Amino acid sequence: MYPVIELVTGLLFLLTYYEFGLTVTAFKWLLFACLILILIVTDILYRLLPDAITWTGFGMGLAFATKIYPPYSSISDPLLLMRFRSFPRIPPVVFGVVDALLGAAVGAFFLWAAAMLYKLVRGREGMGMGDVKMMALVGAFLGVRGAFLTILFGTLLGSIIGIVLIFSLYLVGWKGKLAERAHRRGLGKLNVLRWTLASQYHLPLGTFLGIAALFVVYGFPYVMGRILV
Repeated sequence: MYPVIELVTGLLFLLTYYEFGLTVTAFKWLLFACLILILIVTDILYRLLPDAITWTGFGMGLAFATKIYPPYSSISDPLLLMRFRSFPRIPPVVFGVVDALLGAAVGAFFLWAAAMLYKLVRGREGMGMGDVKMMALVGAFLGVRGAFLTILFGTLLGSIIGIVLIFSLYLVGWKGKLAERAHRRGLGKLNVLRWTLASQYHLPLGTFLGIAALFVVYGFPYVMGRILV
């Protein structure tokens, strides 16, 4: 994994320079990309999203929002922008900070609500609070629109990979011996037990959210540009 991470980091630096040049904006997105890459890897390896990264990143997002507007901002929408313009004495810097705070709140609330709903329906934890804090970081950098797109693309990617992975684990007989022992003890049909074990595999949601966040910054504008041309 080490050389892969080094390669991806180098490519992100190159892509950032290509997109933003030698600017403060480029520095902002380099920091964001590095923070997200750390979270992607730690979630894959340890199923952890460290507070030292999520809360630090959240603070950085707010700090940058005081000087640089997030590029995927709901405040750039005409209706909201007209409302802010109706208060001319409000400093322009407030626009970026408000969008960052709203993005963090919306992103975190969506995942927190999903986690509570899952626990209510299934009776067990399905998502850690690390994912919620990660979305606060993402929202602080990307604003409301970027946070929404990150959740949309991240959950879609996670669902597709999750379904494929679960079916693959079932077909290859993952934990097959455990299922056979349970079957011999009369705990259920073998195929049902195999499917139950495969479906319990814990996917790293933070990894998919991180990939989606990078796509929103680096890939989504290009895709939209190609569609609108």
